Amino acid sequence: MSQTPGNLVEQVQKTAKNASQPPIDKWHPELSGDMDLRISRDGQWIHKGEPLGREAIVKLFSTILRREDDGHYYLVTPVEKWRIQVEDTPLLAHSLTVEGSGEQQIIKLTTNVGETIEVGDGHALEVGSYEGSGQPRPIVRVRNGLVARLVTAAYYDLVDHVVEQIMDGTAVLGVFSHGNFYEIGQGG
Repeated sequence: MSQTPGNLVEQVQKTAKNASQPPIDKWHPELSGDMDLRISRDGQWIHKGEPLGREAIVKLFSTILRREDDGHYYLVTPVEKWRIQVEDTPLLAHSLTVEGSGEQQIIKLTTNVGETIEVGDGHALEVGSYEGSGQPRPIVRVRNGLVARLVTAAYYDLVDHVVEQIMDGTAVLGVFSHGNFYEIGQGG
């Protein structure tokens, strides 16, 4: 099979007609090879040096993307599996909203492909840092090994909801969502 976006779109449309998320956890084809497709740090999907022009293709591809135990990212269909490159994270979380308050508040993030994720047991929030610079790297787990990085504006919105908790005698900064506390730094 040819490694063109159009061919992959056809395969996915045939197998996942009415599903919002194709069952890629059930698809295990052999590696077809490396596709000249890269997701840049700013969330652009670049095929053979040119941005994918159709938002619908990017959205569809995001539903067949997974990160495997080897740390690589793959576009997967029932019959093909193509390795692609991801510079930082495959998805970006552009907007953040909060419902409720206190320990029972719910933090919702919307990704660059229009998916809304509620931070909670299935979608944990983690704030690490970039090697070398020490800049915060806030991410939320999405699905199939994928994460979305909170863009600067969403991170600042998150910071507006930070509370301090004492854990093991140490002040810790973090946020609550669905009753879980997610640490984002040390208190002072």
